[in-house]
Amino acid sequence: MTNALTIGSRRERRGREAGTTRRRARSARPPWEEPPTIVGRTAKGLTLGTTLAVILVPLWIIVLTSFSTPGAVNRAGGLVIWPDGLSTETYRQMLSDPTVVTALMVSLGITMVGTAVSMAVSVLCAYGLSRSRSFGHRFILMVLIVTMFVGGGLIPSFLVVTGLGGYGQWWALILPGAVSVFNILVLRAFYQDTSSELIDAARMDGAGDWRILWSVVLPTSRAVTAVTALFYAVGYWNSFFNVMLYMPTDSQKWPLQYVLLTYVNRGNGLPGSVNSGFGSAHAQTAPLSLQMAVVVLTLVPLVIVYPFVQKHLRTGVLTGAIKG
Repeated sequence: MTNALTIGSRRERRGREAGTTRRRARSARPPWEEPPTIVGRTAKGLTLGTTLAVILVPLWIIVLTSFSTPGAVNRAGGLVIWPDGLSTETYRQMLSDPTVVTALMVSLGITMVGTAVSMAVSVLCAYGLSRSRSFGHRFILMVLIVTMFVGGGLIPSFLVVTGLGGYGQWWALILPGAVSVFNILVLRAFYQDTSSELIDAARMDGAGDWRILWSVVLPTSRAVTAVTALFYAVGYWNSFFNVMLYMPTDSQKWPLQYVLLTYVNRGNGLPGSVNSGFGSAHAQTAPLSLQMAVVVLTLVPLVIVYPFVQKHLRTGVLTGAIKG
């Protein structure tokens, strides 16, 4: 019994010593780094606080205004800063509008399909360009880089898409901007850093390029893949300019961002919507609260998705950066 107590006390003491050593290692500063001064810490705190306020205060105002009653909006003279007469009536009326619900489904569909297409093309192109034995990879790489600086312009792109029958078609919202050369270059740089020993071992086991890409390269590149997919998804979700070009009159094919543009910038309802009276003197919901509600609706999917890829964001963004 005594031996057991002695062993337990030794283990506990060793655990405390190990914890103290780890805390000291984390808090230890390099010999060339001076300890922070009061002025420096105060300046950092003010900078972080100001940055946080610049981000959160507008978000707070938008969300609060979207939940405010018409009377609260009128009393505030516009955007609401402090809670006063909160209500969910704006969201109920907005979600009862078939145009808004359809636009939400359209945006989700475009984002998912567009991200899948863009990632498939980008991953395959980047992997092919990362293999030095690929046929013509240098020439293809130079052509892609040139397109980053030289483009045909808006009118030629519009003529090409409409000439191919894309006017009023879903694919006109995805394919014209499906590939980002910058993202391909980032993926290529990451794939080039994949351990050659792993690839050689896979080839010795009889794996081909498809198997190596799926079982070796992609599992070791989760960070950059997640970040690239996030970039593509955010781009598709926020896109509305292609709608103005290729389907400006068919409100049943409008994504949510174009609905937001219609509600906020034009201050009126949509053709064929049940709430087309928004913005009139007899509307039951304040127009400003409706506008902010649509803004909140466009932000919710990104807020939901971001935490799942946040842990990969730093690693993926810093890929290819200069290391000191």
